[in-house]
Amino acid sequence: MSVSAGPAGTIDRLYVLDAGLAVAPDRSAYTPGQWEGEQVTLSCNAYLIRRGGAWIMWDTGIEDTIAEEAGGRIIAHGIRGVVARPIVRQLADIGLGPEDVTTVILSHAHFDHVGNARLFGHATWHIQRDEHRAMFGPDYRQHGYVPLLYECLRQAKVELMDGDHDMFGDGSIRVIATSGHTPGHSSLLVRLANTGPILLSGDVAHDRYNMEHRRVPTMNADAEETRRSMARVEAIVQAEGAQLWINHDIVQNATIVHAPSYFD
Repeated sequence: MSVSAGPAGTIDRLYVLDAGLAVAPDRSAYTPGQWEGEQVTLSCNAYLIRRGGAWIMWDTGIEDTIAEEAGGRIIAHGIRGVVARPIVRQLADIGLGPEDVTTVILSHAHFDHVGNARLFGHATWHIQRDEHRAMFGPDYRQHGYVPLLYECLRQAKVELMDGDHDMFGDGSIRVIATSGHTPGHSSLLVRLANTGPILLSGDVAHDRYNMEHRRVPTMNADAEETRRSMARVEAIVQAEGAQLWINHDIVQNATIVHAPSYFD
């Protein structure tokens, strides 16, 4: 349940970008048998990493063009995506454009994570092989994927991963294989000089309650794999002394400073 030990490098900065909100009509889809019929709002983030002068994205958020639609749009699984401030504008606040990002690491291909793929079609993408296969396979609908959002990846440079992957061989950015939510879901462990290690859990769990109680959403690809991944994430957090950031936990999200502020 651990990530193999290696050199302990660090990234320079971590920016948390507001990637919109996901509004679901029935909270019990995330907690079967509980809170039936209650609407729930989930925070969505994308993360910008600076390492050695290079700019790297972890996920890309909900599609920027949704900002032009009052009240957002229902995109998949009956979930409405809402965008208040496009990713492009948040990058501009930092003095960047999408073209400055040279690498994108994808947790998984749901609309709130891959929505702005078109902005980064020039970059090199790192995707788990199992996720990539499901994204472009005949059964994409059962996973809630929207291929139109990532069609550009057919022409992009894509590096496929098979399990855990140390991006630079120094432990500064480690992809953690955490399948279950989708066939090739990943989480990310980053290490900062002052802040220390942070584990960006993706959608291993949608909030702290689900993580603590091992509640598995009805839309997940594999319930048992999901629980194993939850346990794996908790073991890594404990072993590394890392902070655990749960992407969709709107309560935790309110306590984390967003760009243009950053962690170092």
